[in-house]
Amino acid sequence: MDNNNNAVLLQISDQGVATLTLNRPEVHNAFDDSIIAALIEALESTDRNPEVRVLVLRSNGRNFSAGADLGWMKRMAQNSHQENLEDAGQLARLMEVLNNHSKPTIGLVQGAAYGGAVGLAACCDIVIATEQSSFCLSEVKIGLIPAVISPYVVRALGERLSRRYFLTAEPFSARVAAEAGLVHQVVPHADLLDEACSRFIAQLRRNSPQAMHAAKELIFAVSQKTIDQSVIDDTACRIADIRVSAEGQEGLSAFLDKRTPNWIED
Repeated sequence: MDNNNNAVLLQISDQGVATLTLNRPEVHNAFDDSIIAALIEALESTDRNPEVRVLVLRSNGRNFSAGADLGWMKRMAQNSHQENLEDAGQLARLMEVLNNHSKPTIGLVQGAAYGGAVGLAACCDIVIATEQSSFCLSEVKIGLIPAVISPYVVRALGERLSRRYFLTAEPFSARVAAEAGLVHQVVPHADLLDEACSRFIAQLRRNSPQAMHAAKELIFAVSQKTIDQSVIDDTACRIADIRVSAEGQEGLSAFLDKRTPNWIED
């Protein structure tokens, strides 16, 4: 797949790894409305594709992404409130599609991740960054707010750190991001991102695709919910459903028979 004059690239390996790449290194992978549309299209197509087992989101160049493109922001400033509402809705759709992607998602962050790029990271299931990576919610510096990314970033950073970094717009390191939970692994330099990513992919490909999808849905179903009878009943229903599913039956049979389940391709 090739979108927006090579600004968004999608490759799918024989092992079912879809790699979605921002490819505008000359502008630090800043994105605009056309790139957002291309990302949504790629995410939706990989979500539907049964051959895709894992999605990797990355970028080319020194920095992961500078967030919104300056030219795009200038155009939006001249548009009506309704046009801005529709435009913001597309960015919100991108975050929603990435966050709810049915396959495991891995984000690789080198260099800087600013503004909306922090939202992209927060929507990935697993994020690997380098010791040189930096994150910044810079919107208030130019009179804006990190609005549509906020539900995902606040969940990833927590309310206390969000109250600091939303208001100060100061950069914070990959180590701080890891301590907060936004980043899951920090590697010494960008050359090691692929190696770390490969280890996660190998681990994920040994797991039931159906169960991983159900596990993601389970997290969303119970996160920050009061543990009342409806939640308890829902979780009981979910485990009953997956026990009688095709992959649930195969996984249990393989475990009891001490054999490899059929979703593992050695």
